[in-house]
Amino acid sequence: MILRRRGVRLATAGLALVAGLAVVAAEAVSPPRLLSWADAAAGGGWGAEEAASAVPFGTEGQTLDIWRPTAAATAGSLPVLIFFYGGGWVNGDRAAYAFAARAFAKAGFVVVVPDYRKVPGVRFPAFLQDGAQAVRWTRDHVARFGGDPRQIALAGHSAGAYNAVMLALDPRWLRAEGVDPHIVRAAIGLCGPYDFYPFDKKRSIDAMQGVASPALTQPIHFAHADAPPLLLVTASDDTEVRPYNAVNLYRRLRSLGAPVVFRDYAGLTHENVAMALSRPFRGKAPVLADSVSFLDRVLVADHHPTTK
Repeated sequence: MILRRRGVRLATAGLALVAGLAVVAAEAVSPPRLLSWADAAAGGGWGAEEAASAVPFGTEGQTLDIWRPTAAATAGSLPVLIFFYGGGWVNGDRAAYAFAARAFAKAGFVVVVPDYRKVPGVRFPAFLQDGAQAVRWTRDHVARFGGDPRQIALAGHSAGAYNAVMLALDPRWLRAEGVDPHIVRAAIGLCGPYDFYPFDKKRSIDAMQGVASPALTQPIHFAHADAPPLLLVTASDDTEVRPYNAVNLYRRLRSLGAPVVFRDYAGLTHENVAMALSRPFRGKAPVLADSVSFLDRVLVADHHPTTK
């Protein structure tokens, strides 16, 4: 009888799983959004809260979300992390990356996750212009949410890592928005493309279409000795954005004497690195712990209660 009941439970659970997958397929739910759901179910949201959602910024109807530690209202000014999600400049939305925002918020940051315009509706440099406008908004408004505008770092995964590192290295985009480029105190690039010309993939070809000087789209072109501290992360099994992107930029920055840290996670794929920020997959690699440790060293603060 017990075995029969267990069999019924298993069969019921299996049917529920199949039904759930059918709903996911029908609604075209993105993997990052599924991961955010799993992260929340696993307790990833404990200690973090969404302070504001769909806040307008910029000149093109962009919006952003703000996350912070649950104690932020009484914790004083906290360091700020602007996180740019990936998706090849084609896909992605801020809400789907709640897992990443919660992880850093729980670690003691006020986290801003902005949307940006996508290809093919726009081309380079629209997504960088949107990112610069998000930095400007953060400078002007983050103090209302417990963040310190003097302690702003950028981070991103994949195309988002490109956005973050490009904004950190190439001062044109922030200056165009009336922002001092030195406001960026540090940047983290997770599996980003930094040295990918000639363009040989459809997404980069589409995103950079019509650019008169392709070299000016490459973060490695803007490497300089007084760059803000960078953490460049790659993964040995990343076939989407090849590790040489991070390796080449790291070597260039190091040769110039710029402050840069390199991490290569053996056996991980492109997606694994982002997944490791979530509670269910944090055991894959210490991506979150290494990122927080890096920011602890380069930002002035006495915070970060936990990364668990």
